Amino acid sequence: MIENSMFEEESDVVDLAKDSAAFPALEPDEVVYEPRSSRLLVRGLGENDLDDEEEDYESSARLLGMSFMNRSSTHNPSSSPYNRQAPPRSCSCPSARMLVVGVFILVLVASMAMVLYFLPGCTFTKAGCGKANSSTPMEPSYPNSTNGELFPWNELRLPASVRPVNYDLSLTPNLTSMTFTGRTVINMTILHDTKHIVLHSSELIITKATFQVTYDHVEVKVLEYKPWQQIAVSFPEDLKVGQVCVLTLDYAASLSHTYDGFYNSSYNDKTGAKRVLAATQFEPQAARKAFPCFDEPAFKATFLVRITREPGYITLSNMPQAKTTTLPSGLLEDEFEQTAVNMSTYLVAFIVANFTSITRNVSNTLVSVYSVPEKKEHTHYALDTASKLLHFYNTFFKINYPLRKLDLVAIPDFLAGAMENWGLITFRETSLLVGNQSSPLDKQLIANVVAHELAHQWFGNLVTMRWWNDLWLNEGFATYCQYMSLMTEFPQLDLGNVFLGVRFKAMAKDSLNSSHPVSVSSQVTTPEQVSEMFDSVTYEKGASLLLMLNTTLPDGQFREGLMKYLDNYRGSNTVTEDLWNSLTQVAQESVSDMMRTWTLQKGFPLVTVSRKGGHVTLTQEHFLLSADNTTHTSSLWHIPVTYVNDSCSSAPSCRQIFTLRNKTATLNVSDSVKWLKLNYMNTGFYIVHYGDEGWTTLIDALKTDINTLTAHDRASLIHNIFSLSRSVFVFLNLLDYATNETETAPLTEALSQLSSVYRLLDKRQEQTLVAYIWGHFGQLMDSQDWGEEESVSRQELRSALLEMACSLGRQNCTDQATALYDQWTNSNQTKQIPGDLQRVVFSVAAQSDLGWLSLMEAYSSTTYDSEKRKILQALASTQDPQSIWLMVTGLEGGIIQTQELPLVISTMSDGFAGHLFVWDFVKENWDKIIEKFPVGSYPIQSIIKSTTSQFSTQTHLEEVQGFFSSLKERGSQMRSVQEALETIRLNQLWMDRNLPTLRIWL
Repeated sequence: MIENSMFEEESDVVDLAKDSAAFPALEPDEVVYEPRSSRLLVRGLGENDLDDEEEDYESSARLLGMSFMNRSSTHNPSSSPYNRQAPPRSCSCPSARMLVVGVFILVLVASMAMVLYFLPGCTFTKAGCGKANSSTPMEPSYPNSTNGELFPWNELRLPASVRPVNYDLSLTPNLTSMTFTGRTVINMTILHDTKHIVLHSSELIITKATFQVTYDHVEVKVLEYKPWQQIAVSFPEDLKVGQVCVLTLDYAASLSHTYDGFYNSSYNDKTGAKRVLAATQFEPQAARKAFPCFDEPAFKATFLVRITREPGYITLSNMPQAKTTTLPSGLLEDEFEQTAVNMSTYLVAFIVANFTSITRNVSNTLVSVYSVPEKKEHTHYALDTASKLLHFYNTFFKINYPLRKLDLVAIPDFLAGAMENWGLITFRETSLLVGNQSSPLDKQLIANVVAHELAHQWFGNLVTMRWWNDLWLNEGFATYCQYMSLMTEFPQLDLGNVFLGVRFKAMAKDSLNSSHPVSVSSQVTTPEQVSEMFDSVTYEKGASLLLMLNTTLPDGQFREGLMKYLDNYRGSNTVTEDLWNSLTQVAQESVSDMMRTWTLQKGFPLVTVSRKGGHVTLTQEHFLLSADNTTHTSSLWHIPVTYVNDSCSSAPSCRQIFTLRNKTATLNVSDSVKWLKLNYMNTGFYIVHYGDEGWTTLIDALKTDINTLTAHDRASLIHNIFSLSRSVFVFLNLLDYATNETETAPLTEALSQLSSVYRLLDKRQEQTLVAYIWGHFGQLMDSQDWGEEESVSRQELRSALLEMACSLGRQNCTDQATALYDQWTNSNQTKQIPGDLQRVVFSVAAQSDLGWLSLMEAYSSTTYDSEKRKILQALASTQDPQSIWLMVTGLEGGIIQTQELPLVISTMSDGFAGHLFVWDFVKENWDKIIEKFPVGSYPIQSIIKSTTSQFSTQTHLEEVQGFFSSLKERGSQMRSVQEALETIRLNQLWMDRNLPTLRIWL
């Protein structure tokens, strides 16, 4: 799945052990626990007290009247002072000594009770307190099921005593009543003697259950424990190892009104008529909302799917359709072939809709792209891209895609960017559909998403992580492969700059103390914790580490190791160590020794360079932005330090490598070497500090000859020095060289860093940075052409320059944008605006009432999804209070689809008034928001980041902390909340250090 983000100390489940059949092999009905750890998505900056004017703004932002929830404590009835007591027969007054003794005894007893209660390893059961490692058997305590009986399981993770082999699914959705009925027949094998079968079910009403073992076929009672979304069937006698049995469950449910499970969706066709459909989104844990199942990645099985439909619809599932039967009711039943591969439940998918498709045969696989009929003409680029990439992956991995068909389906109402269901990949329309005349930047987005999801057919589907703590084995690989494949097959899309920006983004998140390891050894058990694994560390840092490893190993070894990994574990589940072992077999040296230092600890290293003559001392330490609450660790990494020097600095052949394993090491170079640049092309996941003398030498070299370093190396210097700067002035001094810069990577990185500083200052109504930006980049901004541009890289640079120029009100920019918008409207939208300029042109137009209204009309009528999204961003960019309406209708799912609410909130938050409107809106509507988006999900992470990341005062820190603390189980423990608080503190610190001097200096 691709997206475009819990801190209580509680036990979490570790991975199921893997047997030779690649299936859980724990002891019967046991799940092992480990203590928790922690994890995020932001860059922080800095605080001064609000002045009176700012206090007024903050007060006005509370006009909607948010009131915090009050929670009363629960009282123990036994402590009531009104307990009846028998009257005493006589009255006596105790002495002072007796009173002291009595109090002493009470304190002693209470102390002993507390000591017993908090004894390490003490486990409370029905038998009382016992040591976890005690040899004395203890009877565990079980929760009550919905009917009051004891539920026979007491863990969030399922027992490993049963293995599903095959599911036979029959579903009958009713798109009028928005309900469905189903029958699930599960063939399973008993792995360990057990008296009960426990599986998942959520929001399903089980109407009948039967069980068959050998020749016995009996009706059974189903118990349900809703808090853990589990059901169970118990038996008086043990089911024995090796027995084969069948559980049949009939059930009914409503189609989900959110974006997961088996959910309903709708859209308006070209006549304005409402069309309805039903689709699925099961990752990470929502297959249980569509059919009872063992809904964990390691419980792989085969699936046979039947779906009953009305004649006006088509159905799709993972496999090709085998036959269609007309039922006596006039409905049609489509039966699909049984899956040719074992797969996890989260990859099952089915759709009921009236879509149309275009198809092509590629390497014995029928590739199809589906859409609503009105947008069929927008599917051709996706088909071309998918066809080319499928052939590439088949060749690169030397393992052919195993299914006979591959469908790519654009769904009008879809929360994630896309989902890699095996054989039936689902997408947002904006992630799959693009017109032939669309800009290369729009096509770049489509290619990125398609490449990511196709890579999952190998990494994630063919070989699947055993549990969500190793999600990076799916998402990190898919992210790496998307860039690797596109840079090879579609060089014209110029993905190198994008991948560089992705690595910078991952570092921004991973430099916070609230980050988490790529491979999390614990703390991934609850649904919220699982959802929070879908973040920048898992995706982008995972991909960055793979790039670093690939550039470290000799040519060809990385690819050969990946092929061995896929071949060894195809159809199975893996942990991170399985990957390292496969690569070690090829490299013939321990890859694990190096890579464990990168995947099992959070963060990344700062390498500091100091030099005396030919002796260069390299020192590593854990780099953290945080100034407080920071754990000073002794973390060490095995760092493949690459470097170039002034004698040879830009060609790949200039690169040299030195492995830094210890805290400090010495590198010897010639005395004639004037300077060193470490981390060639920024392929390593670390940053470098050169010391004052080293930075001065590098800056002077760039001022003398800007091309002495590659564009990516220049961008990495800008990124590193901004990350390191406790003072903004060091960063601004480096940018003095940039007046001669023309390349996209360093310029977009400089603009990104300046933009983050400007937005932070703007929230204090400080405009001190504008003159600096004009002085260094104004001439370049004014020189930009507003016509068609073929180069993707030049489009990226042009849009970044002009969006900043127009947002800061540069007259030349706003005049050009207004002229283009007038041409567009006067021609009835036939005079096209270049795709990379649409967002800036629309945003300028939206600042006037007339422009805003005309854009709202255009939003309702346009059929181009990429254009529609840019119009929405423009509508949300205005600082007029009417923009609040966008959030309201987005939450309700009106003209603005609910899936777009995070985008609206993010865009509004960039403005001064908008960020206050948004914060109040989120506080007052939090319960409605988490009804739409699950707690911990990426949209929730995005909303939290957008609404809080530009706060920089103690007042806002306390307000954010108080609000989220009040939420309790409704979001207070999310890691993204800790990220938000840490970022606000960093913003406070940055402001304290830099604002007073910045006012004077600029």
